[in-house]
Amino acid sequence: MLYLLYERLAENHHYVPVLNLLRYLTFRSVMALATAQLTVVAMGSRFIRWMQARQGKGQPIRADGIERHIVEKAGTPTMGGLMFLAGISAGVLLWADLADVYVWVVLLLTLSFGALGFLDDYSKVTKQTTAGLSGKLRLLVEAGVAVLAVLLMVRLGQPSPEGADLTTSLAFPVFKRALLNLGWLYVIFGAFVVMGASNAVNFTDGLDGLATVPVMIAAGAFGLIAYLVGNVVFSNYLQLHYVPGVGEVGVFCAAMVGSCLGFLWYNAPPAKIFMGDCGSLALGGGLGAVAVATKHEIVLAIVGGLFVLETVSVMVQVASFKLTGRRVFRMAPIHHHFERLGWAEPTIVIRFWIIAVMLALVGLSTLKLR
Repeated sequence: MLYLLYERLAENHHYVPVLNLLRYLTFRSVMALATAQLTVVAMGSRFIRWMQARQGKGQPIRADGIERHIVEKAGTPTMGGLMFLAGISAGVLLWADLADVYVWVVLLLTLSFGALGFLDDYSKVTKQTTAGLSGKLRLLVEAGVAVLAVLLMVRLGQPSPEGADLTTSLAFPVFKRALLNLGWLYVIFGAFVVMGASNAVNFTDGLDGLATVPVMIAAGAFGLIAYLVGNVVFSNYLQLHYVPGVGEVGVFCAAMVGSCLGFLWYNAPPAKIFMGDCGSLALGGGLGAVAVATKHEIVLAIVGGLFVLETVSVMVQVASFKLTGRRVFRMAPIHHHFERLGWAEPTIVIRFWIIAVMLALVGLSTLKLR
């Protein structure tokens, strides 16, 4: 909004020196981060008390899960994802270029996935069950929203100097200009990336702060990627595929980082509120959409490798039990396996944070390895 104000004043030759800062994407990204963080922190205490009063018993805890969770986490309210959505929306709407199609597509997809997660959380809280919405219904809605979002990016994104094929192609890290043109199958592939990221973060969200910091790390990494890919000078220097207009997605990523920082104040062990599916589906979906917009879908699997590990652990556990009747892990997702082994919750969380940092660095290194 402020960027559009700056452009309008510039067109009318109204010179306001301080508004020149709005020309810089880096400045607006920093301000989006600060705005999102302050929004989440400001609404935190009152919002949590309101949720506690509304939800009563809070988020239902799995009876077949970790025993201590039933005692220690009982009564903790959920739907903290609404705090994320408020922070991200405030940061993006205030500081991003609202004429950019990628900003709107990524933001609206995030809000849509958040709304779906909210309905899932609401169903769990009101019925006091861990079941929530039907899994098939949830996946169907996710698929519909994701396909529409990717289709909009393909159709409405600015044309690249490399040609129209870039919008429907899969780019490979390390291999300079290598592209695999999937045609309209790319829409299905992009939707799969968005849905996979969304549900992967959802699987990871099981301990206080476990998903929040890795999301913040991944968002920070993709904020840098968006800035470089959306800048013709830097993208040419690094031999990346230049995507016009995608740099503004960096403002979204910064707002996501700020929201995570603000939420962590209340979600640090012991958590005063859980993000719930409202938060995890939205954050994961947002990361997936950013990866598709920046043409770095494969790099997302590296930067978000922790989320991939959590998802694979669930898939392996289910497949093993159905085929052999045996479980590979003591409990899935894998963070619960380590709890069963006797690891303390803070130990698991911090070690997983360290893994997330290392994977993000590996992912970012692919920008230079050409």
